Amino acid sequence: MTGDHFVHRIAAEGRNCWRRAHADRVAFLVDGAAYFDAFAAAAERAERSILVLAWDVHSGIRLRRDGREDGPTLGDFLVDLLERRPDLHVNVLDWDFAMIYAIERESLPVVGRAWRRHPRLHFRLDATHPLGASHHQKVVVVDDAIAFVGGFDPAACRWDTSEHAPDDGRRTDPGYPDYPPFHDVQMAVSGDAAAALGELARERWYHATRVRLPAPDTAGDVWPAGLDAAVEDVPIAIARTEPAWEGRPPVYEVEAMFLDAIAAARRTIYLEMQYLTSARLVEALAARLREREGPEALLVMPLVCSGWLEEATMGVLRSRLLRRLADADAFRRLRVYHPVNSRLPPDRRLNVHSKVLVVDDTFVRIGSANASNRSMRLDTECDLVLEAEGRAHVRAAIAALRDRLLGEHLGVPAAQVAEATTAHGSLTAAVEALRGGERTLVPLGTATPAWLDDLAPDAALLDPDEPVSRQGVVLELLLGELSSPARGFVVRTGAMVVGVLSLAIAWQWTPLGHWVRWAAHSARPMRESAVMALAVITAFVAGGLLLVPATALIVATTLVFGPILGFAYAFLGSLASAFAGYGLGHVLSRERVRRALGRLLHAIDPRLARRIVRAVATGRLVPIAPFTVVNLVAGASGVDLPTFALRTTVMLTFGTAILTLLAWRFADVVRHPDFRNVGWLVAIVLLFLLLAPFARRRHWGAATRWTREHHG
Repeated sequence: MTGDHFVHRIAAEGRNCWRRAHADRVAFLVDGAAYFDAFAAAAERAERSILVLAWDVHSGIRLRRDGREDGPTLGDFLVDLLERRPDLHVNVLDWDFAMIYAIERESLPVVGRAWRRHPRLHFRLDATHPLGASHHQKVVVVDDAIAFVGGFDPAACRWDTSEHAPDDGRRTDPGYPDYPPFHDVQMAVSGDAAAALGELARERWYHATRVRLPAPDTAGDVWPAGLDAAVEDVPIAIARTEPAWEGRPPVYEVEAMFLDAIAAARRTIYLEMQYLTSARLVEALAARLREREGPEALLVMPLVCSGWLEEATMGVLRSRLLRRLADADAFRRLRVYHPVNSRLPPDRRLNVHSKVLVVDDTFVRIGSANASNRSMRLDTECDLVLEAEGRAHVRAAIAALRDRLLGEHLGVPAAQVAEATTAHGSLTAAVEALRGGERTLVPLGTATPAWLDDLAPDAALLDPDEPVSRQGVVLELLLGELSSPARGFVVRTGAMVVGVLSLAIAWQWTPLGHWVRWAAHSARPMRESAVMALAVITAFVAGGLLLVPATALIVATTLVFGPILGFAYAFLGSLASAFAGYGLGHVLSRERVRRALGRLLHAIDPRLARRIVRAVATGRLVPIAPFTVVNLVAGASGVDLPTFALRTTVMLTFGTAILTLLAWRFADVVRHPDFRNVGWLVAIVLLFLLLAPFARRRHWGAATRWTREHHG
């Protein structure tokens, strides 16, 4: 099936694309071995400029792998090019990532050394975006003569061949000695299209660094000698996503392009995608499936999202939306598959990371944007679009790419996919006829365990399409316990009770008690003096900076000074410690705070790090965070002082009062375990556990409303 000769152009500047520019040559690069080799070959011919925009980058990966261990790393490769080309500059712009990704990336101290080895190797981290967003563009431009755009970053765990062999020893990177198979797609373009992408990359560099890079003045041909063009002399459309930032309006070209392409489909929609979590795109697909004469839709995605974190979040959202698509498929034209290789063990599935949309055989888009809310509205993205516009050779090239991708997943040649499609008159029928080999496509289920579906928040939190309110994040930082599930809140409350009881017992029956009683006796002459208040406050500030748990300091203060004076001193000390941390974070740069916390996260036990990130995924932005870390992050993030002061005061008033009351009652029980004291303690604990979820909901709701009303 090639479809009828319907001449229609979807791309329109100002509506769904930034620019349409002429490309001398266009090539499709399927899987990492092909892309990284082409990237290296083009870089080796560079004379003036190599520009890299990335979501992630790793200096220790190897672009070319022939089984030897002595091949150059990316860092060595670039430094060697700079040594041989005196006029060459390499500019790498990497996303200044959120702390949640710290354990998956190259260590920041290593980054500092790896990218500062040559004066013409310029590496920068880019955080010029709204809170909660990311820079997700994946672009490489060489001398403005060739550009690569797609789903690939020059990062770890991306390289693989199209065979995706189970035992390929070349799939190894620093920190990942044997990662699973990986599938992705990149597009290469030359000519004016490459120059336009160079302009886009330099504009990003300027917004991140306030330094203008000159356009290269070379006219050399850097197209790799071994890279065959799929088509030549065609227009390419460039579509972007950019959130509103620093006075610049938002850009939603990627979403508009997706929606227009889906609406224009006549026969088939082929979507090969890492994620499917955009409700707007799913509704557009569902609308076409409800049409009696609408197109068939064939979706290829990974069985599970990459890692437990994404499966527990984006995977749940995907299952919800796939169920919505299935409900809309009244005429049975929807097929959703995941690739399977029977030679792979169950825990080593193929990671489908590509972001490809093919409509009929007249339209193909390849880029960085997933079919997610983030990619449509929040993150920066860049996609390329090629349309046939009635040209038979372009139609053939687009159909050949689609058949090539399906053939790879089915373990058959692309020509066999084309023949089966023609024979059956349907792409989905062809796939059904070809399924069943060692490498094949298997229907993707939509079932999600009920407990996981209930646990995962909705898309507004897991896959947002608008920036996160800075005050809302701080509210979560300071009142994170209140926003977590009620059951978890009670569990943590119980743990706090056990902890306070342990401290009280230690006070009575260990040397700690002697020290506390000695301190109480020594402090008696000055218990209510300004000097003593200043000494306690100083101790809290010093303890906070040394990451001493605030709970322990509050309990100790209560045992020394009693419930009333202890509460006053502990409250003032905790408040001073909070403002000291906030002030330190405000004075230090965000980069320095992130670098320090990055070292901490890399240093701790990996299982604890994973537990922390898992808690993030289920709704808490900074879980299990030390009090001082929260305050540092708040200050470094530019949170306004009134908001921080209000949130901190509310939290500390409630928390200090509870801890003081519990500590004093526990101490009474330990000293005099009579019926009266035990009864009072049990009553207080039960009352707190019963009222905590109610107070949590009321307090959280009121605080959230206040934030929305005052900070939008």
